[in-house]
Amino acid sequence: MKKMDRLTPMAIGGALAMVLVSMILDGASPLALIKPAPLILVFGGTFAVAAAGLMKKDLKTIKLVIKQALGVPESDTDEDIARLVRLAEIARRDGLLALEKAAGDIDDPFLARGVQMTVDGIDSEEMYEILESEITAIRERHKVGAKFFADMGGFAPTLGIIGTVIGLIHVLANLSDPNAVGPAIGSAFTATLWGVLTANALWLPIANKLKRASELEVHGKRMIVAGLLAVQAGSSPRMVETRLRAYLSVSERKVDEAA
Repeated sequence: MKKMDRLTPMAIGGALAMVLVSMILDGASPLALIKPAPLILVFGGTFAVAAAGLMKKDLKTIKLVIKQALGVPESDTDEDIARLVRLAEIARRDGLLALEKAAGDIDDPFLARGVQMTVDGIDSEEMYEILESEITAIRERHKVGAKFFADMGGFAPTLGIIGTVIGLIHVLANLSDPNAVGPAIGSAFTATLWGVLTANALWLPIANKLKRASELEVHGKRMIVAGLLAVQAGSSPRMVETRLRAYLSVSERKVDEAA
């Protein structure tokens, strides 16, 4: 991820703002949410139990996954199509061996490997299997991050309920002071609010963002594979472009035609 995706933090921030506005309109103070005990239990406990479901090597990638969730995909479909069309032009004009120099100028490792395999004369079926296996491995790696945040979304409400139960136990142990019962019960339910809020306004949206980012990356890489196979088969640049534009959505095609 190269650039910050403003939509995700803005959308999550908007959801949290709506909660605060609702509290104010109901006459409640947002400061009532700032209680150390439920915050520690919900945030710390949720992370801990979600991490327990991962392997040690998976935890090392969480920092990278967070950057991915807050970023935008590096790949540019139009740029990838333009690259593959240029490769088709070189292959038609100078032959497949001429692509070796072009491979050194490509900053996308996946595309560069595919071009190098084309230059090395690897059979199209074998090249397809190798690249498809790499795509499968990428999808499996992406699943780890999405699963982690989806698990947090599932555990957070439960941890919130546990916090509420702990608070109610404290209330029942101090029924001798009627004036303190009301505020204590309100404080107990703060944990449930944080659990449900973070699950639905933070962890699950991030999990969905990671799943969508994975789908887009896999789709883009499969488009690259189709382009490489077309270049290897000696298709004309126009035919390569036509084939690859089939991977674009109707709206994206209309934008390109208008440009």
